[in-house]
Amino acid sequence: MDLHLHSYQRQHQPDWPAAAVAGLAAGAVLMVLELFWLTLVSGGSPWAVSHMISAIVLGPSALQSSDFSLTVVAVALAAHYVLGVLFGLVLAAIIVPFRLDSTVGMVLLAGAVFGVVLYLLNFYGMTRFFPWFAELRGAPTVMTHLIFGMTAAFLYWKFNRH
Repeated sequence: MDLHLHSYQRQHQPDWPAAAVAGLAAGAVLMVLELFWLTLVSGGSPWAVSHMISAIVLGPSALQSSDFSLTVVAVALAAHYVLGVLFGLVLAAIIVPFRLDSTVGMVLLAGAVFGVVLYLLNFYGMTRFFPWFAELRGAPTVMTHLIFGMTAAFLYWKFNRH
């Protein structure tokens, strides 16, 4: 009985390395989509979002320009990847206990819901602390977060050691 209980508990723990890698990879996908949208579709500066993200760490002074800055881009990349890993871990902590990884369809649905909730938290809740993100509210940002969640969930499902 004790062996069976131990096996059951172990089986229902998230695979943390898989979750971290999934979040990291999904964060990279999100960054590419943001860059694509800003430069090719909306005609904005490709560095504008980097300035916004780096301002989380560097403060609002990072918003003074939208020109290329190695410091701004490095801080933005680091912050973006740390957040991607963190959100990948949170997603795995939600998926596993509810067995949302039982099928690819279920895990994609869980990722989509997670992405939308993440969008709402980031662009409506966190704008209280970082008001400059309010200007990114809208369908393109919802879509990129939806894709982030689905990518992170799918990659977790693929990388997870069953």
